[in-house]
Amino acid sequence: MSSRHTHVARGSALIAGLALAGGLATAAPATAADQVELTAPALTGHFDVGTTDLHLVDGDRADPWKPERRRELMVTVTYPADPFADGPRAPWLTRGMSTVIDQVLAGEDYLGLPAGTIDWQSTKRRAEIGVPVALGAPKPVALFSPGFGAPRETYSTIVDDLASRGYVVVSLSHTYESMAVEFPGGRLEPALPPGEGPEFMKKALDARVGDTRFVLDQLAKLAKGQNPDAGKRALPWGLGRSLDLSRVGAYGHSYGGFTAGETMVHDRRIDAGINLDGAMATAFGYPAGTAYVPGEVTKRGLDRPFLLMGAEGTDENGKPQDHTHRHPEFDRSWADFWAQQRGWKRDLLLRGGSTHMVYSDLQTIVPQLGARVTPEKRAAAIGTVDPRRSIAAQRDYIGAFFDLHLRGRDQHLFDGESPRHPDIDFID
Repeated sequence: MSSRHTHVARGSALIAGLALAGGLATAAPATAADQVELTAPALTGHFDVGTTDLHLVDGDRADPWKPERRRELMVTVTYPADPFADGPRAPWLTRGMSTVIDQVLAGEDYLGLPAGTIDWQSTKRRAEIGVPVALGAPKPVALFSPGFGAPRETYSTIVDDLASRGYVVVSLSHTYESMAVEFPGGRLEPALPPGEGPEFMKKALDARVGDTRFVLDQLAKLAKGQNPDAGKRALPWGLGRSLDLSRVGAYGHSYGGFTAGETMVHDRRIDAGINLDGAMATAFGYPAGTAYVPGEVTKRGLDRPFLLMGAEGTDENGKPQDHTHRHPEFDRSWADFWAQQRGWKRDLLLRGGSTHMVYSDLQTIVPQLGARVTPEKRAAAIGTVDPRRSIAAQRDYIGAFFDLHLRGRDQHLFDGESPRHPDIDFID
């Protein structure tokens, strides 16, 4: 199996493995003078943005990883906010999660940063905590699932921006698979040691699909005026009334993109989906003679709209590889899905020197670290694509897709390649 196949299939499994390895922050801690306060990119939509977390417990489902417990999740709801309200800006990471992420970024196999290089306590998202929801008609809902092993907190660049365009975005962390999940009171539940093989990956996928469907159930309760939070914490004013659950999308990065498609097979409440550079199989048939195990969405396709957005990469020999349906030798699952897809479909490739992780907040974070990250580590993490163009393209195409299929508003961005986004190729 090529290194790129492994990376796409497992998403952020590398991150999870680093976090579990322990003793990652081997470099001397950064001094206060060396710390970097990150700046979140400005939002591009017309709305201010609010955010709140929900602690959800599924009383009807045993946790697949710890069967003695009920399944327990944390989700973040990010929504269009009342422009006249004023609240504190949300931290990009809480104190507990920043410690976990610091360990990962300190790993020599990742960025090799001294612990504490980023001043997470001062670094804020664009969203404000708990402010009232914007007045007006209910908004379409978009569910977001992160890459394998990754927490939901590391995708605020594309989550917050979609909310600013008039969507209620609900992002999930998948407990005991995400590197860590922080629950109320600062309780951290770390990932369990990752397994190997198609059985393990299928178990993770099934857990993710179950999580997504359960969250949809809880949103239905919220829309009816109930408070699904396990601790009955106060909700932002107007949150339940803001949900239009007749218009629901799903999107995700890596294994989260696979999750979006697989959930759509099993749940018709989701009307449209996006896969950001995620293969759609639990095993790939590499090396020769081993099994190829595609997902149900790969085998059956969908009768609803689905967008593929891929990235560039290289195999173990340094040969360039494009993640598109045109390269079945690289990722057979996209080719198989494309042949079966009955609904609207597009395949876009983010060129210009992209990598798998450009669809995460690393695309925002790494450029702000400057010379603290070596050119080699920077290229391995986020490639050489222009970060501003990459982020702008991701935000515009995600927003335009949901506008088209959840709102019936055609921005004509999918009519063909656009001079506004020179790094996006349409793959026929």
